[in-house]
Amino acid sequence: MPTSHHTDDTQALRGVRIADFSRVLAGPYATMLLADLGAEVVKVERPGTGDDTRAWRPPADASGTSTYFLGVNRNKRSVALDLTTDEGRERARTLIARSDVVVENFRPGTMEKLGLGHEELLAADPRLVYCSVTGFGTGAGAALPGYDLLVQAVGGLMSVTGEPDGEPLKTGVALVDVITGLHAVVGILAALRHRERTGRGQLVEVSLLGSLLSAMANQSSGYVSAGVVPGRLGNAHPSIAPYETFPTADRPIALAVGNDRQFAALAALLGRPELAGDERFRTNPDRVAHRSELRPLLEDLLRTRTADHWAGVLPAAGVPAGPVNALDEAFDYAERLGVEAVVDVGGTRQVAHPIRLGATPAQYLLAPPELGEHTEEVFPADEGRDA
Repeated sequence: MPTSHHTDDTQALRGVRIADFSRVLAGPYATMLLADLGAEVVKVERPGTGDDTRAWRPPADASGTSTYFLGVNRNKRSVALDLTTDEGRERARTLIARSDVVVENFRPGTMEKLGLGHEELLAADPRLVYCSVTGFGTGAGAALPGYDLLVQAVGGLMSVTGEPDGEPLKTGVALVDVITGLHAVVGILAALRHRERTGRGQLVEVSLLGSLLSAMANQSSGYVSAGVVPGRLGNAHPSIAPYETFPTADRPIALAVGNDRQFAALAALLGRPELAGDERFRTNPDRVAHRSELRPLLEDLLRTRTADHWAGVLPAAGVPAGPVNALDEAFDYAERLGVEAVVDVGGTRQVAHPIRLGATPAQYLLAPPELGEHTEEVFPADEGRDA
């Protein structure tokens, strides 16, 4: 493989090479985050079609490229390999032999059929870190298709999302895929650290279902530890009140009152300081128990002014609050707060890497690649014909 494009010593993962056989969202999101931090990622795609998300449009940018694909594939090089052919598989093995990490999210058993399974590869290179992303693990659920919507449904997330008298709802983004990608990053970094100490790689497995059940945090803990099966509460919180959205004179505002001091400040600012001493609302458990009585009182008071008014005065008084923004407003809000949310990568506007490192910041060196753009670079002509 040619010398890495990543030559900056300030990149935390400089020198880590990743053979990325993943597609769609969970795997590509993980490898993009690692690439931003300096890992050299070679994305393996099917000739002719490539990653499924290349065809997932609209929306598309000015060049007609799917923004879904653009959003999770920067800082990578793309090679087109037909893994159904001997030549394609040989090149895949050559790529893996030059890599520290393999990431794949095929249905369980697929990589084994291609001769690229973890047992075979780890036997050939005990230092290899092999990350497998599945929908439902490798046991009885191995044959199930790992689509985010399906996992949100069977994994319980939809059962706690939506209005109490409405139908279960999915989240507005493929959140399970994103969470699983983050878990994959953690697993890969832990395995690389273990390899530094022992000289040995290992298999890293993450599943969409397992990642979701872990990420449901307090809801999952409530069931596992106390047998509580939660239901839908709309925008309300099962354990905190007031912690939801409220109407104002023009548009909704979110209140996130996390303790009794904040509630007292809210009551005072709304001109009803006595509410903080009301036996129904004195403590958070009291407010949760009497949520149905507290909400209409707050609604009447908050409707007297606009969301922007409350978003100005409430945080100033120590009460967490903010308007319900559309996405354009959210990016404007981040910019006003000095949170870098957008970067330019090779002329393509991209969402910035979310982690800020003082000594080894994320860098943006390569725009999302065209399909097979780097095949000849990664596999020079003297290594054989194109796969």
